[in-house]
Amino acid sequence: MREQALLAHIAATTPPHPIALVGPGDDCAVVAATTGASLLVTTDQVIEGRHFRTGEDLALVARKAVCRSLSDIAAMGGGRGCWAVAAGALPRGMSEQEATRLTDALHAVARGFDCPIVGGDIATTDGPMVLTVTVAAAPHPSRGPVLRSTSQINDTVYITGALGGSLPSRRHLTFTPRLAEAAWLATLLGPSLHAMMDVSDGVGIDASRLARASHVAVTLDAALLPRHEHVATWQAAAGDGEDYELLFTAPPGAPVPSRCPHTGTAVTAIGRVTPPTAGGPACIIIDPDGVHHDAGAFGWEHRA
Repeated sequence: MREQALLAHIAATTPPHPIALVGPGDDCAVVAATTGASLLVTTDQVIEGRHFRTGEDLALVARKAVCRSLSDIAAMGGGRGCWAVAAGALPRGMSEQEATRLTDALHAVARGFDCPIVGGDIATTDGPMVLTVTVAAAPHPSRGPVLRSTSQINDTVYITGALGGSLPSRRHLTFTPRLAEAAWLATLLGPSLHAMMDVSDGVGIDASRLARASHVAVTLDAALLPRHEHVATWQAAAGDGEDYELLFTAPPGAPVPSRCPHTGTAVTAIGRVTPPTAGGPACIIIDPDGVHHDAGAFGWEHRA
């Protein structure tokens, strides 16, 4: 079974519950709090040998573990009132000094994003190290949660930052979650910020996921995909993954500047939302020669 099929099964078979305002299938769950407010909740993990190399700097491993979950919070426009819990399955041979350094780094990274770690769990394992970080935060105070399932036909599709080359550049360990950019977009656009998600597996496959969630189609222009320096091809920009940028849609004519004024992060229009086609791909990429490609083929999909 592939990841997408398993996720679809989970979303289809998870029973509704009054406390779950938004259940499986988005970047975060939206949970009703007893105070009457709502809360964004997400969890993510980093696995040795999958998300980072054995022997990697523990401070960078800790950073990635925290920032992956914070990127999910950003994807739904949240970030206020963050807190986290963390769990670690630590290799049996890890020294006390290494374990202490890892723990201290987790707390330092989380505090740096004003998201204190308030609890967690530790276990030992004979397998690879696994760190799991769960984060909760308040959604944007006026816009509310931004879902990936609410893009509209004729929307323009945008991406923050640039794409590709995350592994050789080591950006997959050093990226900054787009919390500031997400808050700015939610404030600036309000309800015109129709849909948003973060790009972790590649803009091709993730744009396909956004399209399926919204029951629309998406067309991306390969020539418009912003690339990091030394990323030679649009295919790499579309499929390398681990970018942790924001993919979002807004109606034509929405006042979307080319840069976030608070951080200088670029914002680029890369495509549009179209009506779905029966039997067709959820998202296509049109290359510079005018050839259409199934965008779902560009990106990373875990096999379960």
